[in-house]
Amino acid sequence: MSRRTRAERREVQADSRFESSTATKFINALMLDGKKSLAEKIFYDALDIVEEKSGQPGLNVFRTALTNAKPALEVKSRRVGGATYQVPIEVRPERRNALAIRWLIGYARERGEKTMAERLAAEFMAASRGEGSTVKKKEDTHRMAEANKAFAHYRW
Repeated sequence: MSRRTRAERREVQADSRFESSTATKFINALMLDGKKSLAEKIFYDALDIVEEKSGQPGLNVFRTALTNAKPALEVKSRRVGGATYQVPIEVRPERRNALAIRWLIGYARERGEKTMAERLAAEFMAASRGEGSTVKKKEDTHRMAEANKAFAHYRW
């Protein structure tokens, strides 16, 4: 990271099917070893499975799942005079999206369904209902921040 200037944020192109930059970010995070077309296929197949099972548009379920997974608070370690405190801080909007995307993909990979598209679809549907591992992770993060509210004055 440069000490002189801040790195400029690049604009992400919208995906071809839904014209959504959030979908593109999700596909890029899902991608392994540069295989973008495979990541796109997995993502679109997952949304098709969601549509089939829930009867709602897949993109709406995806957006709801993402919204339910976004954390508002997190803790950051702060060292003060030999002691390390977990200081609660608000999460920036870009980081909220990044964390939600990372958690959705991570917990989808840990699921037991047969294909990645099925795992992703199941995680989307669970998160959109406000349940599942991703939403639990968000709630645990919030709980940790609430428990350490006493150290909020160490915020910088």
